[in-house]
Amino acid sequence: MDIEELLDFQPARTLKRGPDGEAEGEYEGMFKRKALEAPQKKNYEDMTDEERLALVMELDEDKTTEMDEGTVKKMIINLEKKHAKNQELRIKHTEQPERFMESEIELHVEIGKCLTIATQPNLYPVLVQSNGVKLIVSLLTHPNSDIVLGVVDLLHELTDTDVINEALDDALELVEALVKNQIMSVLVQVLETLDEKNDDEAKGLHNVLGIVENLVEADPELADHAFKHGLLAWILNRLKIRSFDQNKLYCSELLAILLQSSVSNRTQLGMIEGIDTMLQALALYKRRNPQIAEEQEMMHNLFDSLCLALLASTNRDIFLKGEGVELMILMLREKKMSRPPALKVLNFALQGDEGINCCAKFIDVYGLRSLFPCFMKTPGKKAKRGGFSEQEWVEHVTSIISHLLRNLSGSQLQRLLNKFVEDDHLKVDRLVELHLYYLNRAKLVDREIMEEKSQLDDIDKEKENEFYLKRLDVGLFTLQRLTYIILSIGTAGISSVLSRIKQLLNLKNETLEPVREIMKEYAESLGDDKNKASEEKLNINHMINQLT
Repeated sequence: MDIEELLDFQPARTLKRGPDGEAEGEYEGMFKRKALEAPQKKNYEDMTDEERLALVMELDEDKTTEMDEGTVKKMIINLEKKHAKNQELRIKHTEQPERFMESEIELHVEIGKCLTIATQPNLYPVLVQSNGVKLIVSLLTHPNSDIVLGVVDLLHELTDTDVINEALDDALELVEALVKNQIMSVLVQVLETLDEKNDDEAKGLHNVLGIVENLVEADPELADHAFKHGLLAWILNRLKIRSFDQNKLYCSELLAILLQSSVSNRTQLGMIEGIDTMLQALALYKRRNPQIAEEQEMMHNLFDSLCLALLASTNRDIFLKGEGVELMILMLREKKMSRPPALKVLNFALQGDEGINCCAKFIDVYGLRSLFPCFMKTPGKKAKRGGFSEQEWVEHVTSIISHLLRNLSGSQLQRLLNKFVEDDHLKVDRLVELHLYYLNRAKLVDREIMEEKSQLDDIDKEKENEFYLKRLDVGLFTLQRLTYIILSIGTAGISSVLSRIKQLLNLKNETLEPVREIMKEYAESLGDDKNKASEEKLNINHMINQLT
């Protein structure tokens, strides 16, 4: 901000909220009249040369003022005095707001002065030791919304990620003190009192969400506090509002962060109807696309949150009862922007033993009709793949088919197998085509790795992990999914399917041997423990022995 802008600047808002029972308009008017009575500074162009020089010297003097321990302590003492004075006058003149109005303005100004502490995070321990944190948190419960918003701005600056990373140990001391003073609970109270119809309070709400994000980023364990203090419930209620705005976007982003950072939040989300809330919010996009890029981002945040929630096995049944499977299938059929993330959700919902019921429902509601068009043709444009790469698209589709082959039985499994027979084994042709494509990519990188290994005297675990990541980058997991499908349908007792697979492989001078080798490697990676993984390993080895 240059000198002219500085001189022309006027506060964006005046203090509004009066004491209980006081009309807001009258209370706000008092502050406006006070502001008008304040002496006005000249514009820069109306100043004399002497006045301009004096102003520049004043700004330079302010700029060179250094922050130290004494400065921080003095700020907190002044803030405490202003707060005490304001409390005293409020109690004494409850029905006469004009009598404590001046002290309120002084308190607001003092809070603004504390913003400079954020420029020196190494001094945060002084703020903590001076009882400043307790004072600042207590001001969040002030009856005047402008005081509250001023404190919110202060905390938003103090907890800014860049500032915290500047002096991490000192900043974590501040975070610890905030937690000790029940910051999460108080922030939820602030969220419940702010009125988003007011632009300033809507911005303040956005900053409150920012404070939560900053705190969780500084200490991910704080995400566990979200359910206990009602933050998850508040976010879910806010997401129920159908109209889109920036705060709804931020809520969706923060929800994904809280679920990513805390396993317990995923389980507890289902207990407060979080799955149903997300399904209702996403249902808006089954037949229409988001209107703007930010709304599309919010939609993807909700899909990601749903995927994270489905990692908790207890949420699978809730998802099923809430007709989540049907909604995702409808999105596949409509081919809107929700189609790609719906694939991802189905991948999460159908996997493992916990996905058996969802797999059965998928077949019962004719999900195969919508799934196999995704398998037969990968959308050419990345925008139509919802930002997914071709590899990610194929990975989600083939993972869903793999889950179905693993979890289905009887007539439902037969309906899936029949898909590979119909249309003269057209889907087998596509399966082998994809298998050969990813197999060739894997062979190429394997040769590169072998050449690199031959030049190394010693290969440690870190280097082995690096090699494995290279293989994953070119689609190893996708290749394993494709190979699992070949192995499953090739040993299902349908001779025409196995014959077609062999025929297509022979045309490319390939055999079934890579199928066996890839599946053996995958089975070994599952481990030898006596658990579900070992059962799957036994099943895979059994199919390998059957493949001839």
